[in-house]
Amino acid sequence: MPVPIPRQRAIPAAESGQAQPAPHGGPSTHRSPYKEATVDNNATTHLTLLLIENDPGGSAVLPEPQDPADKPIRVRHARNLTEAERLLTDDVHCILLDLALPGRGDDEDELAVLKHVLRLAPRHAVLALAPSGDAVRGAEAVRVGAQDYLFRDELDGRLLSRAVRYAVERKRSDTAERRLAEGRVRAQENRRLERGLLPTPLLDGSSLRFAARYRPGRSRALLGGDFYDVVRTPDGTVHAMIGDVCGHGPDEAALGVELRIAWRALTLAGLCGDQLLNTLQQVLEHERSDDEIFATLCTVDIAPDGRRAGLCLAGHPSPLLARPGRAAKLLPYDNNGPALGLLPGARWPRMQVELGPEWSLMLYTDGLIEGHVGQGRERLGQDGMVEIVRRLLAEGLGGEELLRAAVNEVRELNGGELTDDVAVLLLDREG
Repeated sequence: MPVPIPRQRAIPAAESGQAQPAPHGGPSTHRSPYKEATVDNNATTHLTLLLIENDPGGSAVLPEPQDPADKPIRVRHARNLTEAERLLTDDVHCILLDLALPGRGDDEDELAVLKHVLRLAPRHAVLALAPSGDAVRGAEAVRVGAQDYLFRDELDGRLLSRAVRYAVERKRSDTAERRLAEGRVRAQENRRLERGLLPTPLLDGSSLRFAARYRPGRSRALLGGDFYDVVRTPDGTVHAMIGDVCGHGPDEAALGVELRIAWRALTLAGLCGDQLLNTLQQVLEHERSDDEIFATLCTVDIAPDGRRAGLCLAGHPSPLLARPGRAAKLLPYDNNGPALGLLPGARWPRMQVELGPEWSLMLYTDGLIEGHVGQGRERLGQDGMVEIVRRLLAEGLGGEELLRAAVNEVRELNGGELTDDVAVLLLDREG
């Protein structure tokens, strides 16, 4: 089925810098005595000035904008605010407002008309036409929001042309700066939100050391579809988990946070193994936006003495175990159950694993092993990842330093940033 093409929003000329033709059949405008703009081979933008003054039909208040080096400026006249609203179409770039224009009603504010125009045209440049020598009123107009002010008796064609072009460019610059500032504020808010959603391990009272590394696949994001957590329950058992929601957009990131929080709550409530994973699958099925979304998961519960652990795998890569004097290796993968959300009523066997007195246990998501090796299609894979970690361990690296070096090397082998989310956590027990 063909995909509908979204309609493009019409951008006002004051915002885009491009003059738009007046709509056919629109209201007729007062004809300026000045020449209309003509298009030449080098023309890219013709500016349109809307003059709002008390009596445009009387004596010549506004000189013709003159600047041979620039493109001509078209001028429209409005005798009052009502007519100005009608003539303020999208092809107007700048407004020149006579501050002597009478206001509406009994408003005693001398700048009430200017404030009304600023509210009426927030995206347009505005110049204030001040009475001769009244610099105080002109400066007040700029403080209120005008781009600049001009004195009536000092106005000539060249000055007017420069003032209009300066006001338009300044408004354009101010708008861009404001949008940049707003974008920065939104980005900071998003970072604070995402940072607050990342887990804080609960390991008080445990002798295990914890380290983690997280890199979302989304550009400029702090949170992806990967998630992890570590908590210690009152009986002294340390529970660790790492998971991966298929995809790495904002919806997947939100679902990953929900699953992590649900896992922590269920774990602290005493659930583990098959019962915990079955409940998590119910959470996933209720919270996912599409029936095809699934999540892989690896859970480890380490006994209070730190020498053995229970392992449950739901379609997730097996953890890596490293012990002194032995080569690092992957834990058994034989009883791996299906990913969460694939099979209703599935079961996830819990395997018992002997760790020993001193060890390092690394849990990771598939983003760490699915990167390419060089320019070809070859993937790093689990074997390649194991070799990297073995070498880094032999070099004496551990903790955060080990994870940082491993992720950086995987990125280098891939030839740049990894497209998928990457989460790695490391638990260490010293003898």
